[in-house]
Amino acid sequence: MVTSNPALDQLGGNRLAGLQQLAQQLRADGATLHDFSIGDPDEPTPQVIRGALIDALDPVSRYPTAAGQPALRSAVADWFGRRHGVVVDPDTEVIPTSGSKEAIFHLPLAVLDPAGPRRHVLWGEPGYPTYASGTVFAGGVSDPVTLTPEQGWRLSLAELPAERLDRACIVWLNHPHNPTGATADLGWYREQLAVARAHDLLLVSDECYQEIWFDHPAPSALEACDGDLEGVLAVASLSKRSGMTGYRSGAIVGDAALIARLKVLRPHIGTASPDFVQAAAIAAWNDQTHVDERREVFRAKREVLLNHLAAHDIEASGSQATFYLWFRAPGGDDAAYAEALLRERIVASPGRAFGPGGYGWLRLALVPTVEGCRAAATAWADAIAAGRLPNG
Repeated sequence: MVTSNPALDQLGGNRLAGLQQLAQQLRADGATLHDFSIGDPDEPTPQVIRGALIDALDPVSRYPTAAGQPALRSAVADWFGRRHGVVVDPDTEVIPTSGSKEAIFHLPLAVLDPAGPRRHVLWGEPGYPTYASGTVFAGGVSDPVTLTPEQGWRLSLAELPAERLDRACIVWLNHPHNPTGATADLGWYREQLAVARAHDLLLVSDECYQEIWFDHPAPSALEACDGDLEGVLAVASLSKRSGMTGYRSGAIVGDAALIARLKVLRPHIGTASPDFVQAAAIAAWNDQTHVDERREVFRAKREVLLNHLAAHDIEASGSQATFYLWFRAPGGDDAAYAEALLRERIVASPGRAFGPGGYGWLRLALVPTVEGCRAAATAWADAIAAGRLPNG
């Protein structure tokens, strides 16, 4: 008899992976498909990054280390200094990862005691499902906090009961926010940090959308620390910033004692990215031009879709940053509206895929090109005009 980890039964399948499979099936017939489901934009990875990877291909393949190349750690530390004004020691306060998803999933394994009194992990939902899955597989208890548009889709630790805070060991923050695109300022980070420290909570900030902002540069949780990184980690990624989703390269930065724990854990799991990917990552962290150029492409896509939603009285909420737009489902049922869009060959993610707080909302990932976004908006508007889809 084949046994099963009960965590799999508790979590079930990944709904976003299911959407990806559905999109592939629809694409197979060759007809135009407007796919806004998974955050994997169509723009090419910049040449400066691809060239660095090719140049680093060695005729002999070697195992990378879990700690990663010193040059990569230095590139990450230098970027945090330039972008956020945070001084980071590359040897003790940085560890490279294979993207942010695996880093988020594995991090609780280093800090959560499954037999201890503080097994809960706080995170805002709707939110990234991996906060929950990493917790559950580490033997913890996922404890999502429902976010609302009235609160700007931001989690407020000060509003939670003390007993809920005191049974938790980790709180995940994520701004700019997936799936809503909501932002937070430095004052909000300072407020969350003060509560986290008062209750001895590890504060981990998922910052993979850090460079996709449109009005004001997004702050890092590390800025709120004023030089004292104790109890705080930031998870960084090149997937969105640099178009490196398939390369799998990111980093965890912050508290030296926690980084030391991760250096003990991670060799049991695997290694950093391959050395040639690390070379590409060094080039990416050291180059700002491609980041600024990509941001302007996302800005253009965002304008096309926001204008479309406004023209049809469809409410957008959050949506200040990231390459996601978050909109209220006309008719109120996110799953039903997603199905109706599918009949028009437009793929959007129902909000419930990100937790119960997402019911009644949908997410558009600005994946197609600017022209692709215009074509999708036209098809969508035609369906509304024909009565196949409702207005907002």
